[in-house]
Amino acid sequence: MTAHPIDRAGLSDFLRRRREVLQPEDVGLPRGLRRRTSGLRREEVAALCHMSTDYYTRLEQERGPHPSEQMTSAIAQGLHLSLDERDHLFRLAGHHPPPRGADGDHVGPGVLRILDRLTDTAAEVVTELGVTLRQTPLGAALIGDTTRFTGPERSLGYRWFTDPTSRERYRPEDHPYLSRLYASHLRTVVTRRGPDSRAARLADLALARSAELRELWERHEVGLRPREPKHFVHPQVGALELHCQTLLDPDQSHLLMVYTAVPGTESYEKLQLLSVLGVGGTV
Repeated sequence: MTAHPIDRAGLSDFLRRRREVLQPEDVGLPRGLRRRTSGLRREEVAALCHMSTDYYTRLEQERGPHPSEQMTSAIAQGLHLSLDERDHLFRLAGHHPPPRGADGDHVGPGVLRILDRLTDTAAEVVTELGVTLRQTPLGAALIGDTTRFTGPERSLGYRWFTDPTSRERYRPEDHPYLSRLYASHLRTVVTRRGPDSRAARLADLALARSAELRELWERHEVGLRPREPKHFVHPQVGALELHCQTLLDPDQSHLLMVYTAVPGTESYEKLQLLSVLGVGGTV
């Protein structure tokens, strides 16, 4: 249900002005030598929003269809909008703005700017429930495209206890501690967010499906921390020993996680190889 009718003129003007103030380097694009456009081109914005150039152009020309909430969210993310700008866009499009904070999926522009510059680095943006919102190409090559999941499966903590294949890229001897870690973290988030939260609903679903989680849940372990270094098992390049640095976006409770290897090590060379292989695993 829409909040109010779409403001086509306001939406058109807002999109055009936001596009004109964005520079290629703001979104990780090369500037090029022959650029005459003030800001980004329409086709560049359309690509960032994962939509056709024709669709985006019609919105700017006040003749497009009524964008869905999902499409509006994609536009907000593609234009690197702040939360206030995103909410304004939703209202112009005739929708109620999505939730902010822990339940929000909008990646802040500051985090996006950093991620856009990590093209040769394995990195991802995840929520406090382990939902991957964005990945760099090397991040997807390392741990798989984890943005493709829907429903409760979006959460790594949920998949860990309900889908055995989710453990394949982690060293088997680390599985017991990782199970304790994910159970501890989920319980902590449920306590922080309350019994009516998304976290509580996710926990109920996972507890109903996993005897392992039910056993760990009864221990009431909280405060466990990830161990360093992290050990991955990749289907193409084998074992990797990586270090993880994290940056917190306090407004959205999102983490930017960056995976690196010590230069000169075998793991460093394997990461270099993965940057060539990509997600598909072939050159």
